[in-house]
Amino acid sequence: MIRLFDRWTLDAPLVVSIMGLSLFGIAMIYSAGQVHVPNPVTAEAWVRQSVWFVIALVAFTVMSRIPLRWIEWAAVPSYVVSVVLLALTLVIGEGRGTAAGVKSWINLGFISFQPAEIAKLATVLALAQLLSQRSSALTSLRDLVAPSALVALPLVLVLRQPDLGTAMAFGGILFAMLYWAATPVWLLLLVASPVFGLFLSAYPLVWSVYIVGVVGFLVLMRYRLFLFESVMVVLANFGTATIARPLWNSLAEYQRNRILVFLDPEVDPRGAGYQVIQSKVAVGSGGFEGQGFTLGSQKRLDFLPEQHTDFIFSVVGEELGFIGTAVAILTFSYVLVRLVRMAEDAGSEQPFAGLVLLGIFGAWLVHIFVNIGMTIGVVPITGIPLPFVSYGGTFLFMSWVAVAVAVRVANERP
Repeated sequence: MIRLFDRWTLDAPLVVSIMGLSLFGIAMIYSAGQVHVPNPVTAEAWVRQSVWFVIALVAFTVMSRIPLRWIEWAAVPSYVVSVVLLALTLVIGEGRGTAAGVKSWINLGFISFQPAEIAKLATVLALAQLLSQRSSALTSLRDLVAPSALVALPLVLVLRQPDLGTAMAFGGILFAMLYWAATPVWLLLLVASPVFGLFLSAYPLVWSVYIVGVVGFLVLMRYRLFLFESVMVVLANFGTATIARPLWNSLAEYQRNRILVFLDPEVDPRGAGYQVIQSKVAVGSGGFEGQGFTLGSQKRLDFLPEQHTDFIFSVVGEELGFIGTAVAILTFSYVLVRLVRMAEDAGSEQPFAGLVLLGIFGAWLVHIFVNIGMTIGVVPITGIPLPFVSYGGTFLFMSWVAVAVAVRVANERP
């Protein structure tokens, strides 16, 4: 007899750590709403986040009891549904707040949600199923066509919204899972080389040296790659360099400005550079111990836009200082390391489980690195939330569903 719900085994260290991050996030969202001129939207954001937290815990409780075979069965259907929702978002989607021009939300009247958040987990499951069914290793570029295409479809749809931050998470998913599937590192670097070439094309001399290096590497690897594959890598690098200028011109003005101010925030200190400048001031003014919970001066003066969402880490730095940010980063690091350890425990007997865990790892790693990086000015501003801490109902809900899936697949034994 097939049971709908299997035995319930929790990974206590992982769940407790993430529970702590979620409660910490609610507290910081509450603090972000404490400003001199109250805004009803941000002042009550912590209440809405608390409601979503309870809903997410209910979903976690249910999902973590579902047998692994049910999750595997749902992988492809959930992927198809998520892609359809992403396509629908381009037609009826709407923006929110400062990202009003980004069509990433679907409004059903009684609730609004982001299909991209659903698509991330669905893509992880579908890709894990695809890779786990292979009987041989991924050793050539042709082997990477199917998994890359599977991820490219939702990625392109998300870019069309346009939502660069979330699209980057799909890249993290792909490379983390391909690496776990024993894809040689040199092959992954070849796949990523056109992207590197795109950025280096702004410096012709550097790009020329880079291309010579790529060609030289391909010559060294001539016994591992077909001639056609080597030619395609070179053409792809030339292709990205060729489209660099048209691609730059096709970007919206605010997107170009974000890249320029990343290189030099003082270029537009009252415009595109305003957020990163204020964020760095807030983090720097926190010092070692911080200014105190709810007492951040930059935050209270409302100098920092989106301080309860994308720039929540700036509030952490200002009010809790080095101690608070260090504890947060160490907790995130523990969660990521724990996911890898769980994948290692799954071993070769459970390839699907290991791949799912690394896919979740890849998505969260991108979110954490880019979000914290943009608050201190080491990466361009892209609008990407911090897992479990930033405000966002759909993001929190799907993050906890991902935790449930991780716990379920990690504790399933053949």
